[in-house]
Amino acid sequence: QVQLVESGGGWVQPGGSLRLSCAASGFMSSMYFMNWFRQAPGKEREWVATITSTSVGGSTSYADSVKGRFTISRDNAKNTVYLEMNSLIPEDTAVYYCNVRIGIRNYWGQGTQVTVSS
Repeated sequence: QVQLVESGGGWVQPGGSLRLSCAASGFMSSMYFMNWFRQAPGKEREWVATITSTSVGGSTSYADSVKGRFTISRDNAKNTVYLEMNSLIPEDTAVYYCNVRIGIRNYWGQGTQVTVSS
């Protein structure tokens, strides 16, 4: 069965960095567009970044709020997608979720908390 497991969250000071991982199982993540979303307290879940499937080039796209600071990538051998986050600011504090849409169904991981504060 499809499963997504995020890890790598934690507490970091402003200006710091974290790398989130999304380990996929039950499907080949390289065949699908993989996404990162986040949800801050009291706010709606918002899209952060996407990496396309390997067959269409594995191109990336980002929300304006993270462009130039975050990088999404994948390791097909490990069936894992990453989100490298640099120059973190308090506004990046949120639960970060990995997502994939297969057919008509959306799959989500359990999320990993990222807290940016001094």
